[in-house]
This record gives sequence, C-alpha cells and structure tokens, in this order.
Amino acid sequence: MSATGFALFDTPIGRCGVAWSSRGVSGVQLPEASEAATRARLRKRFPGAAEAEPGRDVRRAVAAIEALLAGKESGLDAVELDMAAVPEFHRRVYQAARAIPPGETATYGEIAERAGSPGSARAVGQALGRNPFALIVPCHRVLAANGRVGGFSANGGIATKLRILAIEGAGAKPEAPLFRGDGALGFDARAAVAHLRAADPVLARAIAAAGPLALELKKTTSVFGALAEAIVYQQLSGRAAATIYARVCALFPRPHEGPTPEKILRTSDAKLRGAGLSRAKLLALRDLAQRAKAGEIPTLEEATQLDDAELVERLTKVRGIGRWTVEMLLMFRLGRPDVLPLADYGIRKGFAAVFRGRRDGDLAAPAEIAKRGERWRPYRSVASWYLWRVLEVKPA
Repeated sequence: MSATGFALFDTPIGRCGVAWSSRGVSGVQLPEASEAATRARLRKRFPGAAEAEPGRDVRRAVAAIEALLAGKESGLDAVELDMAAVPEFHRRVYQAARAIPPGETATYGEIAERAGSPGSARAVGQALGRNPFALIVPCHRVLAANGRVGGFSANGGIATKLRILAIEGAGAKPEAPLFRGDGALGFDARAAVAHLRAADPVLARAIAAAGPLALELKKTTSVFGALAEAIVYQQLSGRAAATIYARVCALFPRPHEGPTPEKILRTSDAKLRGAGLSRAKLLALRDLAQRAKAGEIPTLEEATQLDDAELVERLTKVRGIGRWTVEMLLMFRLGRPDVLPLADYGIRKGFAAVFRGRRDGDLAAPAEIAKRGERWRPYRSVASWYLWRVLEVKPA
C-alpha cells in the first residue's frame, strides 16, 4: 500500500492513525501499546508517507471513525478508499463487509457468498486478516461459524474486537436504553458541582483545579454481566483483565453480548480455567451464575428500584463480591449520585492531598472522610470523582 501522508488522532479506544493518498484513505491503524508504537507501525506500513495535517476528506473520515467508536452514527460507508494495490478478491470481500450495519454481524461463510465465492470462508478470513482499512472496512463485524468470535489481527486481539462490537451494539439501539440513565448521569451535573462548591470551600479549590466534571457511565446489558466482568478484572491490570475477559466471552456464541448465567453454568471448569481464570474467580463466577439463576441477582430494571444500601447487602452475598465492587457498580453502571467509597485507596490518597496538602503517600482514615463527606450529600459520587481526579492534576 502507498500513501503520501499520515496523522494520529484520539478516539474512545485510544490513539489511532490514518494514512492517505490522492485516491483516498490508504489505511487505518488501531492503537498500539503506545503513541510511539502506533506512529512506528504507520511508518512501517507506509514508508513513503510523511506525518502531516490531513485534508478535508480525510478529516471527515477521521470524524466518522471517532463517531463510530463513541457509539454514534458515523457515515463511514461514504469514505473513499485507495484500493489501487488491493487484489480483486479482497476488494469484493471488503465491499461485502462494508455492507454490514453497525450493531450487526455476519459469518465468514456469509461474506464469501456475498462476495460471489461460496465455500471460500477460509480465504475470506485471510483477506480480512490483511484488511488495511480497519473500522472503515469493519472486519470486526465478521464472526466464525455459530457466532464464535474468530480472529482479529489488531493490537489487543479479540479483546479489541469485542470492545468495538460492544460499543456498536450499544449505540445501534438508542431508542431502547439498557437502563434508565445509561450513558448519561441521572442527575444534574452542574447542580451537583455548584452544591459541592458552596458546601465545601476547600473542595471547591480542588474542583477549580481539576476542571469540568467528566464522570461517565459504562454501559452494560445486565447486573450479572457487570458483576461477572468485575470479578474477572479484580487484582489485574486493565490490559491483562481485558484479555482474559475476552477469552471467557470467546467461549460462547455472539461473544460481544457477554456471558450469561446459563453460559457460565454449562461451561466446564477446564474451559473457564483455560481462558485464564484463577480458581477463586472461577468459583466466584459460578456462585454469581447460580444466584442469578435462582433470582437472587436483580435485573437492571429491578436494580433501579432498590436503594444503595439494599443493593450492597444483596450483592455482597456473592462469593468474591465486596462492598467496593458494588460501589463501583452503583457509581459507574447505575449512575447513583451519592456514593462515597471510603476504603478506596485513591479516595483516601486524594482526600489527603486536598485537605492535608499531602502527596507523599499519606492516606486519610475512612472515618475522617466520612465525617467531611456529610457536607457533600447528596452528591458524594461527584466529590469522589474529584478526589480521584485531583491526583492527576499538578499542584499549583
């Protein structure tokens, strides 16, 4: 592939890259482990291209990619591609893949038929594995037979593929929100910040330093799914946890929809351990699935009718689920406004930085935070966000 220029740009999944020629977009690069690695990969793929400011048409393509990865309508099907060096069979495969709408999937065999080559599913997989136009040619929407996840050559592998599919699946049905307030806070953010400023002058200075509130909810299809993911992520780095969770999901058909109690219960211990789960996490997932099957885990609709204390009491009965995990669910999945995770390391460290001027690892006691937190009701979730955020802001 040839290109005359390339540029990097930010998206919800990381810093991506795009390369172009006079004929259109020559390639898209999904995020590597670092910005430097993404730039290096683009230079290797397009050795004749110089880093430059993209023109109008490429800027439109970038905006469409950003919209897609934010779960919004994108218009990527209108982007012009430079396919001068693309073999004819690959072109047909890419055109067939571009016809798959966001939120939907097709199999390699179905793409083979649409490309006019029935029975060539393996060749389709090879063509998509060499797809230079990631996202614009949505190879992530193509699955193996029976809804299995199939491969994905981008950095992060199937974890990246499932993440993009989850974003698209959630954004494809805006008329049917996953739960009340999903994707948006269930309270007035400006009123919350104004209340905190007036109630606590010291916290007000931290708010001014940290900037506008950017607390966002993470979408989920069920309380079970959110807790299952939380169990997998416990005590692991984000990247390692995402890889293991993707492997667990890949055990099932339509993996981007996440695990269900039924899927977990009918899968052998050997397969779940083979995906990377520790024995403790395996037992926790099985307990969660059994309780969900017995009706002990509330649905999202039921959860909206329960107060915070009742959800904490019910969900901490699950093996491996503690108070902190439920508090994260309340804040970042259900959008509850008045949660204060007193045992959280970041909260204790942020409180010490704001109220003691200590950034040397000093941790405030939970009782001290709870006492001060009475001023912040009913918006302690927002205060918590600022205590986390202040650790990322350089002191004046």
